[in-house]
Amino acid sequence: MVTISKDDAISVAHVAIDKKAQDVVLLEISSMVSYADFFLICSGRSVVQVKAISEAIEKSLRERGIRPLHIEGLSEGQWVLLDFDDLIIHVFLEEKRQFYNLERLWKDVPCLMFEESTTTERPVTFNDY
Repeated sequence: MVTISKDDAISVAHVAIDKKAQDVVLLEISSMVSYADFFLICSGRSVVQVKAISEAIEKSLRERGIRPLHIEGLSEGQWVLLDFDDLIIHVFLEEKRQFYNLERLWKDVPCLMFEESTTTERPVTFNDY
C-alpha cells in the first residue's frame, strides 16, 4: 500500500475544490487513532455533485497508482466514503453532513480548512459547526 502524505491529502482537497466542493476540511487524526492519518471531509449541493466529487478524487488518486481499499455510498450519493488506508474521505450531501457532524466528533485534532485555492490551518472548535 502506498503511504499518503499530508501534501498528498492537501492535493486531494484541491481536486474536491476543483469540483466546487463546499466546506473542505482535512483533519489530522493520527494522534487519536491507528487506522488512518487523515480524514478529508467535504460537501456537495446535490447527489450529482457528491458523485462527481467522489469520482474525481478516485480518478486523481488512481492516476497516481493509489487505489481505494473500499468505496461505500457512491450509488446513493448521500454520503460517499472512500477509504485509501492513510486517508479516509467523506463526501456528504450538505444535509447529511449537518446531521452527522463528524467535525464535532474530531474537534480536538488539528484541522486544515480550505477556501477556494487557499489553505488555512486552525483548530476546529465545537462552535464552528
